[in-house]
Amino acid sequence: MQQNETVTKIKDTTSNPAPLGLLGFGMTTVLLNLHNAGYFGFNTMILAMGLAYGGIAQIIAGIQEWKKGNTFGATAFTSYGLFWLSLVALFMISGYDKPDKTATASYFFMWGLFTLVMFVGTLRLNRALQVVFGTLFVLFFLLCIRDATAVSAASFSSTIGKIAGYEGIICGASAIYAGLAQVINEVYGKVVLSIGPVVAKADKK
Repeated sequence: MQQNETVTKIKDTTSNPAPLGLLGFGMTTVLLNLHNAGYFGFNTMILAMGLAYGGIAQIIAGIQEWKKGNTFGATAFTSYGLFWLSLVALFMISGYDKPDKTATASYFFMWGLFTLVMFVGTLRLNRALQVVFGTLFVLFFLLCIRDATAVSAASFSSTIGKIAGYEGIICGASAIYAGLAQVINEVYGKVVLSIGPVVAKADKK
């Protein structure tokens, strides 16, 4: 007896979660690095942004990317969302005093290493994400150097911290651009703000 099999295909009509994740990361990163650059002190505004927009919003975006089958997006947004939550926790648990510098140097080193590997993944995606992850990699290692030299070379550490601040503003701004570009392009139905998609070799033929 021959059996007939019915295949049901479910079309994904949900929206693109990437802009939420990119904006949550970008706006929070800019604000934190305005502090690192010396424009204002470390305060509860940064912690609140890190908890809500940098942390929770990115985790939500990561879960949505997981539902869409996007491993890269799910890993990136969930991980960096948890990065912001862990950073807030570091300061809250320590009573808003700065944690041990050697420990935070190791903390930033590990995040920099993770970001470097994620940057390799962006080489198959688009130029905008390459800028975001490339500058983020540099930012993490500048912060690592800042904290690793805080005791032995305080003046050098302070200078590196300010350089990291300005570099971090560029990183955050690039993420904001990448997020808003996707929103604007979708609304207008055409490329208004280019994100520089990578063209595969097969597509060039």
